[in-house]
Amino acid sequence: MPTSYIPNTKAEQDEMLAAIGVAAVEDLFADIPEAVRLRRDLNLPPARSEGELVAHMQALANENASGTCFAGGGIYDHFIPAAVSEIIGRQEFYSAYTPYQAEMSQGTLQTIFEYQTMICRLTGMDISNASLYDGATACVEAMLIAADVTRRNEIVLAGAIHPEYIAVIKTYARFRNLRITDEITDNCAAVIAQNPNYYGLLEDLETIGQAAKAKGALFIVSVDPISLGILETPAAFGADIVVGEGQALGNPMNFGGPGFGFFACKAAYMRKVPGRIVGETTDANGKRGFLLTLQAREQHIRREKAGSNICSNQALCALAATVYMSIMGKEGLRKVAELCLQKAHYLYDALLATGKFAPRFTAPFFKEFALTYTGGDIKTIYNTMRDNGMTPGIILPDNGLLIAVTEKRTKAEMDVYARSVR
Repeated sequence: MPTSYIPNTKAEQDEMLAAIGVAAVEDLFADIPEAVRLRRDLNLPPARSEGELVAHMQALANENASGTCFAGGGIYDHFIPAAVSEIIGRQEFYSAYTPYQAEMSQGTLQTIFEYQTMICRLTGMDISNASLYDGATACVEAMLIAADVTRRNEIVLAGAIHPEYIAVIKTYARFRNLRITDEITDNCAAVIAQNPNYYGLLEDLETIGQAAKAKGALFIVSVDPISLGILETPAAFGADIVVGEGQALGNPMNFGGPGFGFFACKAAYMRKVPGRIVGETTDANGKRGFLLTLQAREQHIRREKAGSNICSNQALCALAATVYMSIMGKEGLRKVAELCLQKAHYLYDALLATGKFAPRFTAPFFKEFALTYTGGDIKTIYNTMRDNGMTPGIILPDNGLLIAVTEKRTKAEMDVYARSVR
């Protein structure tokens, strides 16, 4: 018999079923076709005491091999100050993650307000909303706004954008009658660029932005937020909307998520922004307060008129980013970015010096780079390094390897990497 999360007794279950006029729990699922109901035996092990269960789960966890990580591709192994988990683990933040009753959620609203402020300063944009699901959906939301603002239906993807972002963009475009093209025409709604791009290279945002503006298209830039510690803001190159994956800001890698998408834009598009925007005000007594300044209610009650299907935000992840940025500050973020840059170039030079790798590109890169392995099959050396407790990167076509180096990687770890491929 199905059981609920709340451990009701058999008598309590019978009492509730009688109150609503059904004979058994199975009757609650009568509208679900029999063919799609779960009927297989779950084959659960016998019950264990709490101590036994904790020991069992710890043994399973110990089988996970983490090792030294040189993999990136959108999710990165950055250092996270201990204060981040300490603060976001407080129950007033950990459970009250969405301000459904906004006027009663002053603490949550203030953290979102501070988050928005920091994202605006980081990107150079006027407005930031509360976070989106991830970097890919943030790109999509920007694309949909561009199509709505310009009344055009062509989207240009400039340079090497993350393949998973492209897949999500194409999925949404297909059902919104948008067309992905390679040429910027008079019917182009937006030009989307990623900087650094999927291969870690720095794109020529000035040239791309000028080409978009010449045709009256919006310029959308997806960025690695850590890179903005040392790079010019996208606003300096005429970006209309700036988006990206925020995982690198105080959130662990886990198994690739959760992360959160950040979204910032010019004030002109404020009323097109999905989700919610928190603002600052004063109450009747003149005290500082926070409120939902703008919220796209169509997403909740008039879905056929909604410009977006985003109905929630990754507020806990965004809070982690807020704590991280407040701890690091401007100088701390710059230092992290500088370390990433310097260490990535150190390993790049060390791997080329082995004679087993060849450059794949010549453009400048930030903390990630792609090389071609010339010493044999890349999968062989990749598996050998994995067996020795190291994740060497992401395998690319044509015997390539995409390698990420964050501030956490030490000289000793990078030297071991270089020796492993000799």
